[in-house]
Amino acid sequence: MRFRVLITFIFRRYGLWISLVLLFLFGIWVVRSWKHDNMDWRFVKAFGINLPMRYGIHGIDVSRHNDRIDWKQVRQLRADGVRLQFVFIKATEGATMFDKHYKKNWREAKKSELRRGAYHFYHPTRDPLRQANNFINHVTLETGDFAPVVDFEVINGQSDETVINGLRLWLETVEDHYNVRPIIYTNRNLYQRYIKGHLDEFPLWIADYSTKHLRAYDDDKLYLWQHNQNGWVKGIKGRVDFNVFVMDDDRMSEICLP
Repeated sequence: MRFRVLITFIFRRYGLWISLVLLFLFGIWVVRSWKHDNMDWRFVKAFGINLPMRYGIHGIDVSRHNDRIDWKQVRQLRADGVRLQFVFIKATEGATMFDKHYKKNWREAKKSELRRGAYHFYHPTRDPLRQANNFINHVTLETGDFAPVVDFEVINGQSDETVINGLRLWLETVEDHYNVRPIIYTNRNLYQRYIKGHLDEFPLWIADYSTKHLRAYDDDKLYLWQHNQNGWVKGIKGRVDFNVFVMDDDRMSEICLP
């Protein structure tokens, strides 16, 4: 209805021919905008998913669930001109658990010339200080590696205060040890309830499988976006999470060890 009123107004104000020209130019703008949005995505058959090609740095994350990885095949893989450039590897979980494939994955990722990052799966019911020390005791980082990551996906029935304070203790303990601010990985719902307004100073890696939601996050803190969990990579068993670096390329150093 509003569109019809607008068209009537244009015709009355500018006359038939000028109105047609204006509508024609408006149509061109709409089509070009639509094409631009669609060109941001390209279907890459080798990965089996749509990649957001508006970003130039693509990577994955892996854990023991991917079993033994053939890093030689991963290193050689190219798909429609896209090369994987980074990988996050699960290292620890809770206060005592350690990923059995971490050491090999960590070593082979470097040989494959992929930028590496290590992450810890956080349990709010476990002592956050013991969880931080579990990560510190198993993970040695080098210059150029990503900052440590806390993987925050569950609340286990804990109060908001317990969750937020525990996360902060883990983050601050790990930051003091590695002398770099850790990255928070989480999903949209947990971000809105526990991170936003409470832990905003930490870099954010968001798992959100809809492009419509990216504007909901602090643009100055959102560095990484996990956009798909159903990718396929030759050399890796099972489905693989795909991520992109959403900042300008020259800002990568902001979330890496100096």
